[in-house]
Amino acid sequence: MAANTKTSRKAARYAVPVAVAGVAAATVAMVPAFATAGGPDLPKVTAQQLIEKVAASDVQQLSGSAKITTDLGLPTLATGLLGGSGVTGGSANPEDKIAQLANGTHTLRVAADGPDRQKLTFLDGKDEYTLVHNGNDVWGYDSKSNEAFHDKTDRAGQNHKTGDRLAASPQQIAQDILKQAGPTTDIGVGDTAQIAGRDAYQLVLKPKQSGSTVGSVQIAVDAANGVPLRVQLLSSQGGKPIAEAGFTQVDFGKPAADSFAFTPPKGAKLTEGSHPGLAGKDGKDGKAGKDDERFKALESLPGFGQLAGGAHGKGDVKVFGEGWSTVARIDSGAGVNLKDVENDKNTPKEAKQFLNSLGDKVHGKFGEGRILSTRLVNALITDDGKVYVGAVTKDQLVKTADSAK
Repeated sequence: MAANTKTSRKAARYAVPVAVAGVAAATVAMVPAFATAGGPDLPKVTAQQLIEKVAASDVQQLSGSAKITTDLGLPTLATGLLGGSGVTGGSANPEDKIAQLANGTHTLRVAADGPDRQKLTFLDGKDEYTLVHNGNDVWGYDSKSNEAFHDKTDRAGQNHKTGDRLAASPQQIAQDILKQAGPTTDIGVGDTAQIAGRDAYQLVLKPKQSGSTVGSVQIAVDAANGVPLRVQLLSSQGGKPIAEAGFTQVDFGKPAADSFAFTPPKGAKLTEGSHPGLAGKDGKDGKAGKDDERFKALESLPGFGQLAGGAHGKGDVKVFGEGWSTVARIDSGAGVNLKDVENDKNTPKEAKQFLNSLGDKVHGKFGEGRILSTRLVNALITDDGKVYVGAVTKDQLVKTADSAK
C-alpha cells in the first residue's frame, strides 16, 4: 500500500511522466553528448538518463528563494500595453500578478509541501505580493494596496486555474518544456554547473529547424535528487538569456506548517473569486479585465477596431509549420489597410505612435506590412489586416507569409 501511495504522489506531482524515458528515443532525437568539464566533477550521464532522473524525482517539499528575469526587448509602447513591469499594483488578483512576470526581473520566496500547499511571495522593495494555496483555499494579498483576493478549489490537491499559477517555479517550467519537446528537438547534456549551492547537470534542448529565435533551452537538474533548479531560454542571436528562472537558495526540508496559513490583515479590501472563474476578468463583479481594457483602447482608434477584435479571439486562426518554427495567422476579416490609416490626416497621433512602435515596414508576395519585433516573438501585421506571429526570425516570418494559403 505504501508503495502504491508513493507512486500516485509521483504521478500527481509531475507533468513529465516516468513513461517519457521509454518513448523518448522514438519522439525526441537524443544527442549522444555527455556532461563535460567546467563545473562540478560529476559522473557522466546521457540525456535519456537525465530525463529519467527528472521524471523519477519525488521531491514535494522545499523552501527558498528564486529569481525570474525576462528580457524580450519590447518597444516602450508595447510594454505599456502588456501591463508594465512592476510586481505590485492596484489589484490582488493572482492573474494580474503572474502576468507581470513576463517582463523585467522579479525576486520570489517559495515554499511547497506536496500538491495541497504552496506559497509564493513576490518581493518589490518594501512591498510584497503573497500568493498562497492551502488545501481548498487560494489567497492573494498585495501589501502596497492592502487588497486581498480569495478563491476556492473544488477540493484539496485538484488543479485549479488560479492554483495552477502557483507553479511558476523552475521545476514546473522545466517539466512543461520537456513535455512539449518533440521530433523537432535535439536533446543533449551540457556542462555541469552549481546552482543555489547544489551540483547540477544541464539538459540542453535545441531546435533542429532553422528560423527559430530560440537558440536553446538549458535546464539545470539537481545531481542528487533530479529537481530542476534553473531554466534558461537562450536567443539564437546570442547575448544574455531571453528568460531565466532559477533558485538562488533552496532547502528540501519540510516547511513549517504555519508557512501556508493566511488571514487577511485588518482593514484589507477583500475580493472573492467567482469559482471557477476569476473576479475582474470573467468574475461576478461584472468589471472588464485589464486585457479587455487594453483592447478597448485600441478599438477606440480609427482603423484599429476590427484588428483589435481579431486579436481578441474573434478572427480565424490558421497554423503553419511545426515545432520551433510554428507560425499562427490571425485573420480578422476586416480588410483594414494600415497604409491608409497611417496616411490619413484624421488618424490620431496615438494610432500613428502605435504603428511606429511596430518597427520596420516589410513587403513580399503577401503584400506590405509592419513587424513588431521582440527577442523571442515576432509578429507581422499586413496591410490587409492579417497577423502572423511566432517565435521565429523576421525573415522566417516573411517567408511563411509569402507561402501561406
